Amino acid sequence: MAVKVNLNAYFERIGFSGSIAPTLATLEMLHALHPAAIPFENLTPLMGDPVALDQPSLERKMLAEKRGGYCFEHNLMFMHMLADLDYTVRPLLARVVWTDAEGANRPPSHLLLLVEINGQSYIADVGFGGLTLTTPLRLRADVDQSTPHETFRLVGGDPDWTLEVKIGDDFKPVYMFTLDQVSDAAIEAINTTIATDPGSPFTHELRVALAPPGQRLKLHNTRFIIQPVEGAKQERDISRMETLRSVLTGDFGLTLPQDERLEGALAKLLPDLPPPPVEEAE
Repeated sequence: MAVKVNLNAYFERIGFSGSIAPTLATLEMLHALHPAAIPFENLTPLMGDPVALDQPSLERKMLAEKRGGYCFEHNLMFMHMLADLDYTVRPLLARVVWTDAEGANRPPSHLLLLVEINGQSYIADVGFGGLTLTTPLRLRADVDQSTPHETFRLVGGDPDWTLEVKIGDDFKPVYMFTLDQVSDAAIEAINTTIATDPGSPFTHELRVALAPPGQRLKLHNTRFIIQPVEGAKQERDISRMETLRSVLTGDFGLTLPQDERLEGALAKLLPDLPPPPVEEAE
């Protein structure tokens, strides 16, 4: 059964106007615009709430409320939008190795997409935080593929593929995946674990990212990084609540939820500042 989607609201959110023919050119444009407009963020699990994956909830959060989400939210909404445009698309699961050398031996924790166009296979991924793809990659091994931000390549296959990113002169592994069919039940189970398990970093760390043209914006707890495609990155540590909220709303364009739990969740991330000096009476 087809999922009902609000294409007009999605196009308005990402700033898309062009041909909606299910071609590679259309996919490339959508794939560039999505992570430039809709932030990766995990405020919902950080506040202790479960993450809903049904399409009305995804649209309400990311389109109407001007929020973002993490990989399951971004890529499932993207998948439903692509399917409504008559693309052949389905989800894949991946094991993240970017920050975890043992990730290859852990259960899958990331969701990406397989898109078929004119007999060619591509992977699409608009929800991998600070290394989110900004163009689809052809599913072909050992070929360097440039994007508007970094250069990537896929290695392996039959059955394990590995996505690698070029950092400096070297390629580093990002995540591993197969082309196996994925059930809705498996997606729901993994999503529940990521959103609610106390051992999941999304329940106690703040992770926000955006990929506008020419740069990446990344926030991990209170460390804010602006990484240009060319040139040195800028880094700064945030020590005050008003600055943190300003970065979230101004730099990342988020409309913050009106929930008293948000203040408490963000406050836990800020450094303990010394109390102000006591003025002695003369």
